[in-house]
Amino acid sequence: MKIANIIKVPPHTINVNDTIDKALSLINSLNINGLPVIDDTKKLVGMIVKADIYRFMIAPGHYDSCPVEWVMSKSVIVAQSDEDILTVAKRLRENNILAMPVINKDDVIGIISTEDLLDYFITQ
Repeated sequence: MKIANIIKVPPHTINVNDTIDKALSLINSLNINGLPVIDDTKKLVGMIVKADIYRFMIAPGHYDSCPVEWVMSKSVIVAQSDEDILTVAKRLRENNILAMPVINKDDVIGIISTEDLLDYFITQ
């Protein structure tokens, strides 16, 4: 089965120029671990996760007004929408990550998490 069949859509994303405070609020309100970061053309430019935000917040300062770009990972591991579920599951595990954006060409079309994969395998 292709990963596009089980991804969460539409994807929740955040703009590279949004504040870290906005990112953390969105992550907490959606009860998720992270968000794909996009630029003004909706191109994927990074990924931001709670752990990165919390590490950044340890240092004193006004984290709430800093842009997401200061904290996000710029090297993003992604899944292509036409990839097999097992291939994507292995990539999550090999990279020790909980979720990754799913793209079709350059467009973020969803996000896949370990929970999504577990739910899929439990129902099979």
